[in-house]
Amino acid sequence: MSELADEWSQFNVAMAGATAALAGLLIVAMSVNLKAIVASRSLPVRMATALTTLLVALAATALGLAPDQPAWAYGLEVFVGAILAAAFEVRAIRAIMHDQVLATVRRMAKSIAGTVPITSYLIGGVLLMTGSVAAGLWFFAAGAILAIASAILHSWIVLVEVLR
Repeated sequence: MSELADEWSQFNVAMAGATAALAGLLIVAMSVNLKAIVASRSLPVRMATALTTLLVALAATALGLAPDQPAWAYGLEVFVGAILAAAFEVRAIRAIMHDQVLATVRRMAKSIAGTVPITSYLIGGVLLMTGSVAAGLWFFAAGAILAIASAILHSWIVLVEVLR
């Protein structure tokens, strides 16, 4: 996998830096409105999901830089991280679905946003573990980009709802 990993190294460096910076900014943003966020039933789990998804993206891109790592091991590592993130996502979906203030369509849309990057990582992990390295790496790349988009969306929703 080292030849393919070399081709992806600049992407992984950029995404690792971006996800780490965004996670730090989200923590600072949450600290400003912490009382209002904690007072809500669904907002803390949404922020936890956003941070967890970013953490998986950070781990996936950082692990992609590890030298001499077998593709199956890299796939397994990211797959396990995505499973852990999925547990947080399930909690967030439950909290969103119990929010009767929102229409069902809005609840579904908010629920789906966090599942997309995790699904991309799960698929990529399976592909790497089964030998489809190039396809798996593309799913990981999509997962990293979607994790940033999902975290920004979740954060925006939380910050808007705090100000309501």
